[in-house]
Amino acid sequence: MKLIDLTHTLSEDMPVYPGTEKPVFLKGNTIEEDGFAEKKITMFSHTGTHMDAPAHLMAGRPSLDDFPIDKFSGRACLFDFSGQDSKTIDIADLTVIEPVLEHCDFLLIRTGWDRFWGTEQYFSDFPVLTEQAALWLSKVPLKGIGIDAISVDPVETTDFTVHRKLLNKNFVIIENLTNLDRLPEYGFSFSAYPLKIQSADGSPVRAVAAVEEKG
Repeated sequence: MKLIDLTHTLSEDMPVYPGTEKPVFLKGNTIEEDGFAEKKITMFSHTGTHMDAPAHLMAGRPSLDDFPIDKFSGRACLFDFSGQDSKTIDIADLTVIEPVLEHCDFLLIRTGWDRFWGTEQYFSDFPVLTEQAALWLSKVPLKGIGIDAISVDPVETTDFTVHRKLLNKNFVIIENLTNLDRLPEYGFSFSAYPLKIQSADGSPVRAVAAVEEKG
């Protein structure tokens, strides 16, 4: 079994969602002065590779700590939309993976946009699901959707339509994934465990895929 890290590194100079403050790392203690090293970290709950809960957009809906631990891992399949000219993913695009979706807990969408991580291009023109495609996916019994872009909605959105369609069905959404080019289309497992924060609307995660190696 080969483990593939799908997570961006947290750092002070990392990209963050427009309008969000970047994380701050302070030296709380040092080996020289205190005998041990410890950092004080200040950041928003949706920083870096992270997970959205339904409570992120809808009052009274589940937060991440409301879900059982098995919500955050399972079988996964990959939908590779990288290299396409279109910036929208519609139902017709997704039907090619419909036969394998019923065997999956998570759908990971590869746009290829992780190659722009650290540049201004990362925040614009990335492919997103149409409202109809999001509604279609919300009817599939998945645990969640992941994407290698800053959001499942365009950055300029004001209503977060795709988020709402998915979160309304108690999906979790994992954003800012990376290394999806190293995954097969199906036949691998996926895990993304959030910090156990009380009433968590979101949390950074360590996202990992486990791929069986062919002997």
